[in-house]
Amino acid sequence: MPVVRPRQVLGGITLFPALTPTLAPATHTNSYALGERDVLLVEPATPYEEEQRAWIEWARSLPSQGRRPVAIFATHYHPDHIGGLPDLARELALPVWTHDETFRRAPLTAAARRLVDGDEIVLSGQSATKWVVLETPGHAWGHLCLWNAASRTVLVGDMVASVGTILIAPGDGDMRVYLEQLERLAGLGAALALPAHGEPIAEPTALFQRYVQHRLMRQTKVVGALAQQAQPASPDELVASAYADTPTALWPIAILSLTAHLDKLVADGEAMRDDRGRYTSVVRS
Repeated sequence: MPVVRPRQVLGGITLFPALTPTLAPATHTNSYALGERDVLLVEPATPYEEEQRAWIEWARSLPSQGRRPVAIFATHYHPDHIGGLPDLARELALPVWTHDETFRRAPLTAAARRLVDGDEIVLSGQSATKWVVLETPGHAWGHLCLWNAASRTVLVGDMVASVGTILIAPGDGDMRVYLEQLERLAGLGAALALPAHGEPIAEPTALFQRYVQHRLMRQTKVVGALAQQAQPASPDELVASAYADTPTALWPIAILSLTAHLDKLVADGEAMRDDRGRYTSVVRS
């Protein structure tokens, strides 16, 4: 199916998917232009030269529509979200607005705005549009979402997707925090979610809740797999049981998610991890 770009999602919101080295089955990362007059360009994602040229051409076409880009915004620091940084910022002479965690991983020379939870981004237009910054770690530290209460629209980055799934990997992922932040997003009562991968999501609250339920279902399987072990076990030894419903070709990715679940169980006091990275179930009295 051909990728159509750019295309309007709502008044003042345009979608521009760009080819990126993202996790299959996704092939593109969505960029967005937010704003009727002042415009925030979201997700400078693509590292590919031809795609960058198309992205720049799109950004430079906005003034002919009465829309003026004022900054580039990145939700987080994963390569399929900042692959075009700092090249796009330099080419367009725009400042970058993002969380300090992303700045630490993507050194930038352009003037910058370091965003934190609760900051407001006000974009002028026929009627000013206010986006509130939500810090939503769990998939990545310093991951940011944007919430527009007037239209009940939330830009969600990699918190959920409408194609593929979201990987919570050890190191910069935390399953416990991720689930907490999904619950926070569910509490917004959003009417539309703008993900980084796949189509815009109608009725996103139901999707946030399904993500939580799915992760808790998987956690139950992990607890069962761990309880079956007579000795401390590694994620490699647990994956066949905990992910018996998943094709073996996907087990290398599943092991990352499994480890995140195990670390959550440790944080919850339901498992122990030894210095060799092996896990044991904690039996509660």
